Amino acid sequence: MSLIKGLIRDYDGFSLNIPQWEIAEQGITALWGPSGSGKTTAFRLLIGLEPCPGLSWTFAGIDLAALPVPERRLGVVFQTLELFPHLSAGENILFAASARRLPEQVAQTRLGELATDLQLQNCLARKASVLSGGEAQRVALARAVIGQPRFLFLDEPFSSLDRELKIEARALVRKVIDKLRIPTLLITHDEEDLKALADSVVKIRNGSLTMHPNVS
Repeated sequence: MSLIKGLIRDYDGFSLNIPQWEIAEQGITALWGPSGSGKTTAFRLLIGLEPCPGLSWTFAGIDLAALPVPERRLGVVFQTLELFPHLSAGENILFAASARRLPEQVAQTRLGELATDLQLQNCLARKASVLSGGEAQRVALARAVIGQPRFLFLDEPFSSLDRELKIEARALVRKVIDKLRIPTLLITHDEEDLKALADSVVKIRNGSLTMHPNVS
């Protein structure tokens, strides 16, 4: 288990108060709660988008919170996906490989494998600006994992998809995460995400962790 301590931050009108939190170093853990519960705040603090004095996160014997953000080796799929619209799907994915300083041949091999696993072969050359919602979501996942991150964050990754695409996307995400064995935190308000993906669930309410609901 990885151990988070001091995930505490006061804002105007809202407080996140998570003194201690254990997250599995394998499988998919879901952080589940309604809008305004603190999910996104916790996510932003953990990935280093906002400062959190006193935060520690011991993962595989390393305090990730003490490292500069680029050295934490975290993969992230944002709710808004954040693809570069002027780059092709393949260029978006390889941009992350370059940022991780992967050798060119390794990057190309992994790109090919991810394109197969995520059914992206036919859209790698197309600009991100013209991709469908499902394609863009899969490209964002490929970009997040091509550098073999220590830990993966999925922030409401299916919220923009319709019901049928969500079912397909969840299955592909599960397949890739299982294959690569990347421990993952899924941030979601959708109980269907829990049923399809979560190995364990933590509920957040009013900035505090409360219960572990049954997801079966």
